Amino acid sequence: MATDFSNKAGILADLWINYRDEEQFADFIEYNDVGLPLAYFVSTELARVEDQGKMYIEETFNLLCAALGLDMEVEYTSLNEMFDKGSDKG
Repeated sequence: MATDFSNKAGILADLWINYRDEEQFADFIEYNDVGLPLAYFVSTELARVEDQGKMYIEETFNLLCAALGLDMEVEYTSLNEMFDKGSDKG
């Protein structure tokens, strides 16, 4: 079972708010300059998202999974869980 959209937005919001100044994420943050803040606005209910916006969030989440070496079809509930599972592979 894959991660539901609400959790994807929350995970990406967590990354954007808490790690956007971390050097190790600089390239990822810069590349996903639309998907990450959009996920934050959606997860905090500051904005509603249309289909095109969902596409940015989905793509950003998939890129995060790829960057961490994680399966996109697994259900993740938090960024820390993803970090833990990603570090298990390395």
